[in-house]
Order: sequence, then structure tokens, then C-alpha cells
Amino acid sequence: MEEQLVLASASPRRRELLQQIGLKFQVIPSRAEEHILPGETPEEHVVRLSLDKANEVANRKNISGRWFIGSDTIVLCDTQILGKPEDETQAATILKQLSGREHQVLSGYAVIDRQTGKQRSEAVSTRVWFRHLTDQEINAYIATGEPADKAGAYAIQGLGICFVSKIEGSYTNVVGLPLCRLTLAMKELGISLLI
Repeated sequence: MEEQLVLASASPRRRELLQQIGLKFQVIPSRAEEHILPGETPEEHVVRLSLDKANEVANRKNISGRWFIGSDTIVLCDTQILGKPEDETQAATILKQLSGREHQVLSGYAVIDRQTGKQRSEAVSTRVWFRHLTDQEINAYIATGEPADKAGAYAIQGLGICFVSKIEGSYTNVVGLPLCRLTLAMKELGISLLI
């Protein structure tokens, strides 16, 4: 069934999460544009982008597959969306903002069944607390290169875990794909899972 399931994402973390639960799938990165619409809530934003990404790949004529998974993850601190840092200076600014505080990680997912037209989508939230970070720790972390392509400038599945004092909610959601909620949606759409 490898050709039936398609992950519309270039994220190696999302690919690893789906492999972790024994799924066979194709990876076809989406070319959907990522931007915030005026008046859009963070929850609406991640769900819309997840749907856009899944639909963009599903609508390509030359792609085989039945089910398409799209996802988007953002970090929220004081209602401000913290995306991927543009450079090391911005990464440092973001990490200083998160230092010693709580923030929220929102991941949207969408699963589209191209055969039936049915779809499932949702935004899932996880609360994350950082311990206080020193400037030396922030600079050393940035020097590893890990913050470069990560929402909120950290990777909980990497060295960034050293900064996390507590989480409330789904760990995989912070990595980039809320597996518990996603697998329930997949079952509803008839996708065969190991459990």
C-alpha cells in the first residue's frame, strides 16, 4: 500500500514520526504558499495551511495515491506567532523570548481521501515550559545549527530538549505531528494501521 499514502511535507521529523508507527508512504513535499491571512486565528492558520499542503499535492495529476497528509506547526508566545528564524540574530531573540516562560505549540494536520473526497483536519495544542537560559547557552545552541529551520528556533527531539522543563499535552505535536489525534482521523478515513 506504499503508493496509497502520501506525506505532503519535506519535514524529516514528520517522516520519522510516521515511520515510527509502521506506516508505508511516499514523501512528496507541498509547494503551497505559507502566509498568514488577516483576521485568521492561529488555530485557523495551521488547519488552513495543513489542508492547503495536502490539497496542493493531491491535486497534481501525475501523483498516485489515495490519502494525503498535510501539516503545519507554529509556536505561540503571548499570542505572537514565532515561526522559523531568518538568521542567527532572530533565533537568539526568539530563544530569549521563550527563556523562563511558557509557550504554546500548535500543530495542524489534514488527511484527505482523494477517492471519496472525505477529509479530517484539526489543530492540536501543547503547552511547553522553558527553564531560564543564559546567553552562553543560547549562543552555543545556535552554533549547533539546530534552531535554523525550526518553528520557535528549537527542536524538542534534539538538543532543545535540554531547555524544556515541562510539557502539557502531546510530545509528538511539538515535534510536528500529533500522532494520537492523527491516527484516529486516519482510522476514520479507512487507513489501515498496525494498532
